[in-house]
Amino acid sequence: MRTFARNLKQGIFKPKGMIVNTFKNVLFSALFLSISLVGFAEEEKANPEKKEFNAKEMIMHHVKDAHEFHIIDFNGKSISIPLPVILYTDNGLVNFMSSEFHHDDSGHHIVEKNGMSFVKYHEKIYQLNAGAEAVSFDEEHHPTNASLPFDLSITRNVFMMWVSVIVVLLIFISAARKYKKENQFVPKGIAGFIEPLVIFVRDDIAKPMIGDHKYKKYMPFLLTVFFFIWINNIFGLIPILNGANVSGNIAFTLTLAVFTFIVTNLSGNKNYWKHIFWMPGVPVPMKIFLMPIEIVGMFVKPISLMIRLFANITAGHIIILALMSLIFIFETVAVAPVSVAFSLFIGLIEIVVTAIQAYIFTVLSALYIGMATEEAHH
Repeated sequence: MRTFARNLKQGIFKPKGMIVNTFKNVLFSALFLSISLVGFAEEEKANPEKKEFNAKEMIMHHVKDAHEFHIIDFNGKSISIPLPVILYTDNGLVNFMSSEFHHDDSGHHIVEKNGMSFVKYHEKIYQLNAGAEAVSFDEEHHPTNASLPFDLSITRNVFMMWVSVIVVLLIFISAARKYKKENQFVPKGIAGFIEPLVIFVRDDIAKPMIGDHKYKKYMPFLLTVFFFIWINNIFGLIPILNGANVSGNIAFTLTLAVFTFIVTNLSGNKNYWKHIFWMPGVPVPMKIFLMPIEIVGMFVKPISLMIRLFANITAGHIIILALMSLIFIFETVAVAPVSVAFSLFIGLIEIVVTAIQAYIFTVLSALYIGMATEEAHH
Protein backbone atom coordinates (compact mmCIF):
# COMPACT_ATOMS: atom_id res chain seq x y z
CA MET A 1 0.00 0.00 0.00
CA ARG A 2 2.89 2.37 0.78
CA THR A 3 4.33 1.68 -2.65
CA PHE A 4 1.03 2.28 -4.38
CA ALA A 5 0.47 5.50 -2.39
CA ARG A 6 3.94 6.76 -3.28
CA ASN A 7 3.37 6.10 -6.98
CA LEU A 8 -0.08 7.64 -6.83
CA LYS A 9 1.31 10.73 -5.14
CA GLN A 10 3.95 11.13 -7.83
CA GLY A 11 1.25 10.80 -10.48
CA ILE A 12 -1.02 13.37 -8.79
CA PHE A 13 1.55 16.05 -8.13
CA LYS A 14 3.31 15.84 -11.49
CA PRO A 15 0.41 16.11 -13.96
CA LYS A 16 1.78 19.18 -15.72
CA GLY A 17 4.86 17.41 -17.06
CA MET A 18 2.80 14.41 -18.12
CA ILE A 19 0.29 16.57 -19.96
CA VAL A 20 3.07 18.52 -21.71
CA ASN A 21 4.84 15.32 -22.79
CA THR A 22 1.58 13.78 -24.00
CA PHE A 23 0.73 16.92 -25.97
CA LYS A 24 4.21 16.94 -27.53
CA ASN A 25 3.85 13.31 -28.58
CA VAL A 26 0.43 13.84 -30.12
CA LEU A 27 1.57 17.05 -31.86
CA PHE A 28 4.58 15.23 -33.28
CA SER A 29 2.28 12.43 -34.48
CA ALA A 30 0.00 14.93 -36.24
CA LEU A 31 2.93 16.70 -37.92
CA PHE A 32 4.46 13.40 -38.99
CA LEU A 33 1.12 12.27 -40.37
CA SER A 34 0.74 15.54 -42.26
CA ILE A 35 4.17 15.10 -43.89
CA SER A 36 3.30 11.52 -44.77
CA LEU A 37 0.02 12.61 -46.37
CA VAL A 38 1.80 15.33 -48.33
CA GLY A 39 4.14 12.70 -49.71
CA PHE A 40 1.20 10.46 -50.57
CA ALA A 41 -0.55 13.35 -52.33
CA GLU A 42 2.60 14.16 -54.32
CA GLU A 43 2.86 10.51 -55.34
CA GLU A 44 -0.74 10.61 -56.54
CA LYS A 45 -0.07 13.69 -58.65
CA ALA A 46 3.06 12.12 -60.13
CA ASN A 47 1.09 9.08 -61.24
CA PRO A 48 -0.88 9.93 -64.39
CA GLU A 49 -3.42 7.20 -63.63
CA LYS A 50 -4.44 8.98 -60.43
CA LYS A 51 -5.26 12.61 -60.96
CA GLU A 52 -7.15 13.17 -57.73
CA PHE A 53 -6.30 12.52 -54.12
CA ASN A 54 -8.00 9.27 -53.13
CA ALA A 55 -8.79 9.50 -49.41
CA LYS A 56 -10.15 5.97 -49.20
CA GLU A 57 -7.04 4.45 -50.75
CA MET A 58 -4.76 6.49 -48.52
CA ILE A 59 -6.66 5.51 -45.35
CA MET A 60 -6.70 1.82 -46.24
CA HIS A 61 -2.99 2.02 -47.15
CA HIS A 62 -2.18 3.23 -43.62
CA VAL A 63 -4.64 0.99 -41.74
CA LYS A 64 -3.87 -2.31 -43.49
CA ASP A 65 -0.87 -4.50 -42.84
CA ALA A 66 2.18 -4.02 -45.07
CA HIS A 67 5.39 -5.75 -46.14
CA GLU A 68 7.53 -2.75 -45.19
CA PHE A 69 7.70 0.19 -42.82
CA HIS A 70 6.97 3.22 -44.96
CA ILE A 71 8.62 6.21 -43.29
CA ILE A 72 8.14 9.18 -45.63
CA ASP A 73 8.07 10.30 -49.27
CA PHE A 74 10.84 12.78 -50.06
CA ASN A 75 11.44 14.38 -53.47
CA GLY A 76 9.19 11.84 -55.14
CA LYS A 77 11.04 8.90 -53.57
CA SER A 78 9.74 6.62 -50.84
CA ILE A 79 11.88 5.96 -47.79
CA SER A 80 11.02 2.73 -46.03
CA ILE A 81 12.42 -0.15 -44.00
CA PRO A 82 12.08 -3.45 -45.92
CA LEU A 83 10.93 -6.68 -44.30
CA PRO A 84 11.47 -10.34 -45.31
CA VAL A 85 9.04 -11.86 -47.81
CA ILE A 86 8.60 -15.60 -47.28
CA LEU A 87 6.34 -17.47 -49.70
CA TYR A 88 5.45 -21.15 -49.88
CA THR A 89 4.82 -22.14 -53.50
CA ASP A 90 4.43 -25.39 -55.42
CA ASN A 91 8.21 -25.32 -55.93
CA GLY A 92 9.00 -24.83 -52.25
CA LEU A 93 9.92 -21.82 -50.14
CA VAL A 94 10.91 -18.55 -51.75
CA ASN A 95 12.30 -15.66 -49.74
CA PHE A 96 13.57 -12.17 -50.56
CA MET A 97 13.35 -8.65 -49.14
CA SER A 98 10.30 -6.49 -49.84
CA SER A 99 12.62 -3.77 -51.19
CA GLU A 100 12.88 -5.78 -54.43
CA PHE A 101 9.37 -4.57 -55.31
CA HIS A 102 10.77 -0.99 -55.29
CA HIS A 103 7.72 0.35 -53.40
CA ASP A 104 5.37 -0.81 -56.16
CA ASP A 105 1.94 -1.91 -54.91
CA SER A 106 0.09 -1.76 -58.23
CA GLY A 107 1.25 -5.08 -59.67
CA HIS A 108 3.54 -3.58 -62.32
CA HIS A 109 7.01 -4.43 -60.97
CA ILE A 110 7.87 -8.13 -61.34
CA VAL A 111 10.32 -9.95 -59.06
CA GLU A 112 11.96 -13.04 -60.57
CA LYS A 113 12.92 -15.77 -58.10
CA ASN A 114 13.70 -19.47 -58.70
CA GLY A 115 12.14 -19.31 -62.15
CA MET A 116 8.91 -17.80 -60.79
CA SER A 117 7.49 -14.29 -61.14
CA PHE A 118 5.87 -12.34 -58.30
CA VAL A 119 4.02 -9.03 -58.13
CA LYS A 120 2.59 -7.04 -55.22
CA TYR A 121 -0.91 -5.67 -55.54
CA HIS A 122 -2.74 -3.98 -52.66
CA GLU A 123 -0.26 -5.49 -50.19
CA LYS A 124 -0.93 -9.03 -51.46
CA ILE A 125 1.81 -10.92 -53.26
CA TYR A 126 0.70 -12.86 -56.34
CA GLN A 127 2.58 -15.50 -58.34
CA LEU A 128 2.16 -15.03 -62.09
CA ASN A 129 1.14 -18.04 -64.14
CA ALA A 130 3.79 -19.67 -66.31
CA GLY A 131 4.49 -17.59 -69.42
CA ALA A 132 2.77 -14.46 -68.10
CA GLU A 133 4.85 -11.29 -68.49
CA ALA A 134 2.41 -8.93 -66.78
CA VAL A 135 -0.54 -9.23 -64.46
CA SER A 136 -3.98 -8.81 -66.05
CA PHE A 137 -7.22 -7.89 -64.29
CA ASP A 138 -10.91 -8.60 -64.77
CA GLU A 139 -13.72 -6.01 -64.66
CA GLU A 140 -13.64 -5.98 -60.86
CA HIS A 141 -9.87 -5.44 -60.98
CA HIS A 142 -8.96 -8.89 -59.66
CA PRO A 143 -5.86 -10.63 -61.11
CA THR A 144 -6.83 -13.29 -63.66
CA ASN A 145 -3.43 -14.78 -64.53
CA ALA A 146 -1.94 -15.00 -61.05
CA SER A 147 -2.49 -16.96 -57.86
CA LEU A 148 -1.85 -16.32 -54.18
CA PRO A 149 0.97 -18.41 -52.69
CA PHE A 150 0.92 -19.21 -48.98
CA ASP A 151 2.33 -16.03 -47.44
CA LEU A 152 4.57 -16.54 -44.38
CA SER A 153 6.15 -13.10 -44.63
CA ILE A 154 7.31 -11.04 -41.66
CA THR A 155 4.90 -8.17 -42.19
CA ARG A 156 4.76 -4.90 -40.29
CA ASN A 157 2.15 -6.20 -37.84
CA VAL A 158 3.99 -9.49 -37.27
CA PHE A 159 7.26 -7.65 -36.61
CA MET A 160 5.64 -5.26 -34.11
CA MET A 161 3.84 -8.15 -32.42
CA TRP A 162 7.22 -9.81 -31.84
CA VAL A 163 8.57 -6.53 -30.50
CA SER A 164 5.60 -6.36 -28.10
CA VAL A 165 6.33 -9.89 -26.87
CA ILE A 166 9.97 -8.95 -26.23
CA VAL A 167 8.93 -5.77 -24.39
CA VAL A 168 6.46 -7.66 -22.16
CA LEU A 169 9.07 -10.32 -21.35
CA LEU A 170 11.75 -7.74 -20.57
CA ILE A 171 9.40 -5.78 -18.29
CA PHE A 172 8.18 -8.72 -16.25
CA ILE A 173 11.41 -10.73 -16.14
CA SER A 174 13.42 -7.72 -14.96
CA ALA A 175 10.78 -6.82 -12.37
CA ALA A 176 10.47 -10.44 -11.16
CA ARG A 177 14.24 -10.76 -10.69
CA LYS A 178 14.29 -7.71 -8.43
CA TYR A 179 11.47 -9.08 -6.28
CA LYS A 180 13.19 -12.48 -6.11
CA LYS A 181 16.47 -11.01 -4.85
CA GLU A 182 14.93 -8.97 -2.04
CA ASN A 183 12.03 -9.97 0.20
CA GLN A 184 11.43 -6.37 1.31
CA PHE A 185 12.05 -4.88 -2.12
CA VAL A 186 10.74 -1.34 -2.59
CA PRO A 187 9.73 -1.04 -6.26
CA LYS A 188 11.66 1.50 -8.28
CA GLY A 189 11.70 2.34 -11.95
CA ILE A 190 9.81 -0.13 -14.11
CA ALA A 191 8.90 -2.28 -11.09
CA GLY A 192 7.27 0.74 -9.44
CA PHE A 193 5.19 1.29 -12.57
CA ILE A 194 4.18 -2.37 -13.00
CA GLU A 195 3.21 -3.18 -9.40
CA PRO A 196 0.10 -0.92 -9.20
CA LEU A 197 -1.11 -2.28 -12.56
CA VAL A 198 -0.67 -5.90 -11.47
CA ILE A 199 -2.50 -5.14 -8.21
CA PHE A 200 -5.23 -3.42 -10.22
CA VAL A 201 -5.75 -6.44 -12.48
CA ARG A 202 -5.76 -8.74 -9.44
CA ASP A 203 -8.02 -6.74 -7.10
CA ASP A 204 -10.35 -4.99 -9.58
CA ILE A 205 -10.65 -7.59 -12.35
CA ALA A 206 -9.65 -11.13 -11.36
CA LYS A 207 -11.02 -11.32 -7.82
CA PRO A 208 -14.44 -9.69 -8.43
CA MET A 209 -15.07 -11.62 -11.66
CA ILE A 210 -13.62 -15.05 -10.86
CA GLY A 211 -13.62 -15.21 -7.07
CA ASP A 212 -11.06 -15.09 -4.27
CA HIS A 213 -10.44 -18.86 -4.32
CA LYS A 214 -9.93 -19.43 -8.06
CA TYR A 215 -8.47 -16.24 -9.51
CA LYS A 216 -4.76 -17.11 -9.03
CA LYS A 217 -4.81 -19.81 -11.71
CA TYR A 218 -5.97 -17.29 -14.33
CA MET A 219 -3.79 -14.31 -13.37
CA PRO A 220 -0.97 -15.15 -15.86
CA PHE A 221 -3.48 -15.24 -18.72
CA LEU A 222 -5.25 -12.04 -17.69
CA LEU A 223 -2.00 -10.12 -17.13
CA THR A 224 -0.63 -11.30 -20.49
CA VAL A 225 -3.78 -10.26 -22.33
CA PHE A 226 -3.94 -6.87 -20.62
CA PHE A 227 -0.31 -5.84 -21.18
CA PHE A 228 -0.01 -7.43 -24.63
CA ILE A 229 -3.03 -5.55 -25.99
CA TRP A 230 -2.08 -2.30 -24.26
CA ILE A 231 1.52 -2.29 -25.53
CA ASN A 232 0.41 -3.14 -29.07
CA ASN A 233 -2.14 -0.31 -28.95
CA ILE A 234 0.55 2.12 -27.80
CA PHE A 235 2.87 1.07 -30.63
CA GLY A 236 0.01 1.78 -33.03
CA LEU A 237 0.16 5.48 -32.06
CA ILE A 238 3.90 5.91 -32.68
CA PRO A 239 4.26 7.70 -36.02
CA ILE A 240 7.79 6.50 -36.82
CA LEU A 241 6.37 2.95 -36.86
CA ASN A 242 3.76 4.18 -39.34
CA GLY A 243 1.01 3.24 -36.90
CA ALA A 244 1.52 -0.54 -36.92
CA ASN A 245 -2.15 -1.36 -36.48
CA VAL A 246 -1.81 -4.77 -34.80
CA SER A 247 -4.99 -4.59 -32.71
CA GLY A 248 -6.78 -3.29 -35.80
CA ASN A 249 -6.07 -6.59 -37.54
CA ILE A 250 -9.05 -8.96 -37.33
CA ALA A 251 -6.74 -12.01 -37.29
CA PHE A 252 -4.99 -10.70 -34.16
CA THR A 253 -8.22 -10.03 -32.24
CA LEU A 254 -9.64 -13.35 -33.46
CA THR A 255 -6.65 -15.23 -32.02
CA LEU A 256 -6.99 -13.52 -28.64
CA ALA A 257 -10.74 -14.25 -28.60
CA VAL A 258 -10.09 -17.91 -29.43
CA PHE A 259 -7.72 -18.18 -26.45
CA THR A 260 -10.40 -16.70 -24.19
CA PHE A 261 -12.93 -19.16 -25.66
CA ILE A 262 -10.61 -22.12 -25.02
CA VAL A 263 -9.71 -21.08 -21.46
CA THR A 264 -13.37 -20.40 -20.63
CA ASN A 265 -14.71 -23.72 -21.88
CA LEU A 266 -11.86 -25.82 -20.53
CA SER A 267 -12.51 -24.23 -17.13
CA GLY A 268 -16.26 -24.85 -17.31
CA ASN A 269 -17.62 -26.93 -14.44
CA LYS A 270 -20.69 -29.15 -14.24
CA ASN A 271 -22.91 -26.21 -13.33
CA TYR A 272 -21.74 -24.24 -16.39
CA TRP A 273 -22.45 -27.02 -18.90
CA LYS A 274 -25.75 -27.82 -17.21
CA HIS A 275 -26.92 -24.23 -17.74
CA ILE A 276 -26.01 -24.47 -21.41
CA PHE A 277 -27.49 -27.86 -22.36
CA TRP A 278 -30.26 -28.36 -19.78
CA MET A 279 -31.17 -25.16 -17.95
CA PRO A 280 -32.17 -26.03 -14.35
CA GLY A 281 -35.32 -24.69 -12.75
CA VAL A 282 -37.40 -24.27 -15.94
CA PRO A 283 -39.99 -26.51 -17.66
CA VAL A 284 -38.74 -29.08 -20.18
CA PRO A 285 -40.13 -27.24 -23.26
CA MET A 286 -38.25 -24.14 -22.13
CA LYS A 287 -35.08 -26.21 -21.61
CA ILE A 288 -35.27 -27.36 -25.23
CA PHE A 289 -35.94 -23.80 -26.40
CA LEU A 290 -33.04 -22.29 -24.41
CA MET A 291 -30.42 -24.91 -25.29
CA PRO A 292 -29.67 -23.68 -28.87
CA ILE A 293 -29.66 -20.07 -27.64
CA GLU A 294 -27.07 -20.89 -24.97
CA ILE A 295 -24.94 -22.84 -27.46
CA VAL A 296 -24.96 -19.88 -29.84
CA GLY A 297 -24.10 -17.64 -26.89
CA MET A 298 -20.92 -19.64 -26.30
CA PHE A 299 -19.62 -18.44 -29.68
CA VAL A 300 -21.17 -14.97 -29.62
CA LYS A 301 -19.14 -13.98 -26.56
CA PRO A 302 -15.68 -14.42 -28.15
CA ILE A 303 -16.96 -12.96 -31.43
CA SER A 304 -18.07 -9.84 -29.59
CA LEU A 305 -14.61 -9.62 -27.97
CA MET A 306 -12.98 -9.89 -31.37
CA ILE A 307 -15.13 -7.28 -33.10
CA ARG A 308 -15.12 -4.79 -30.21
CA LEU A 309 -11.34 -4.55 -29.99
CA PHE A 310 -10.86 -4.56 -33.77
CA ALA A 311 -13.53 -1.93 -34.46
CA ASN A 312 -12.57 0.51 -31.71
CA ILE A 313 -8.86 0.56 -32.54
CA THR A 314 -9.41 0.75 -36.31
CA ALA A 315 -12.05 3.48 -35.96
CA GLY A 316 -9.63 5.78 -34.14
CA HIS A 317 -7.01 5.46 -36.88
CA ILE A 318 -9.58 6.01 -39.63
CA ILE A 319 -11.03 9.14 -37.96
CA ILE A 320 -7.60 10.77 -37.61
CA LEU A 321 -6.64 9.94 -41.20
CA ALA A 322 -10.01 11.17 -42.49
CA LEU A 323 -9.62 14.48 -40.67
CA MET A 324 -6.13 15.00 -42.10
CA SER A 325 -7.39 14.07 -45.57
CA LEU A 326 -9.75 17.04 -45.54
CA ILE A 327 -6.75 19.31 -46.23
CA PHE A 328 -6.10 17.56 -49.53
CA ILE A 329 -9.74 16.98 -50.43
CA PHE A 330 -10.56 20.70 -50.21
CA GLU A 331 -7.07 21.57 -51.54
CA THR A 332 -6.62 24.52 -49.19
CA VAL A 333 -4.48 25.18 -46.13
CA ALA A 334 -7.42 27.02 -44.57
CA VAL A 335 -8.76 23.66 -43.45
CA ALA A 336 -5.42 22.68 -41.87
CA PRO A 337 -5.93 24.34 -38.45
CA VAL A 338 -9.31 22.65 -38.00
CA SER A 339 -8.07 19.26 -39.23
CA VAL A 340 -4.94 19.33 -37.09
CA ALA A 341 -6.86 20.54 -34.01
CA PHE A 342 -9.47 17.80 -34.26
CA SER A 343 -6.77 15.22 -35.05
CA LEU A 344 -4.91 16.25 -31.89
CA PHE A 345 -8.11 15.92 -29.89
CA ILE A 346 -8.83 12.44 -31.28
CA GLY A 347 -5.17 11.54 -30.74
CA LEU A 348 -5.44 12.41 -27.05
CA ILE A 349 -8.58 10.29 -26.80
CA GLU A 350 -6.76 7.44 -28.56
CA ILE A 351 -4.08 7.47 -25.86
CA VAL A 352 -6.79 6.79 -23.28
CA VAL A 353 -8.54 4.27 -25.53
CA THR A 354 -5.37 2.15 -25.78
CA ALA A 355 -5.67 1.33 -22.07
CA ILE A 356 -9.49 1.23 -21.98
CA GLN A 357 -9.71 -1.40 -24.73
CA ALA A 358 -7.09 -3.56 -23.01
CA TYR A 359 -9.07 -3.20 -19.78
CA ILE A 360 -12.41 -4.08 -21.41
CA PHE A 361 -11.01 -7.18 -23.14
CA THR A 362 -9.45 -8.36 -19.86
CA VAL A 363 -12.58 -7.65 -17.81
CA LEU A 364 -14.87 -9.51 -20.21
CA SER A 365 -12.45 -12.44 -20.44
CA ALA A 366 -12.40 -12.64 -16.63
CA LEU A 367 -16.19 -12.35 -16.54
CA TYR A 368 -16.65 -15.27 -18.96
CA ILE A 369 -14.17 -17.38 -16.99
CA GLY A 370 -15.98 -16.49 -13.76
CA MET A 371 -19.32 -17.54 -15.25
CA ALA A 372 -17.79 -20.87 -16.32
CA THR A 373 -16.30 -21.61 -12.90
CA GLU A 374 -19.19 -20.39 -10.75
CA GLU A 375 -20.58 -22.98 -8.41
CA ALA A 376 -24.28 -23.78 -8.20
CA HIS A 377 -26.26 -21.79 -5.66
CA HIS A 378 -28.30 -23.79 -3.20
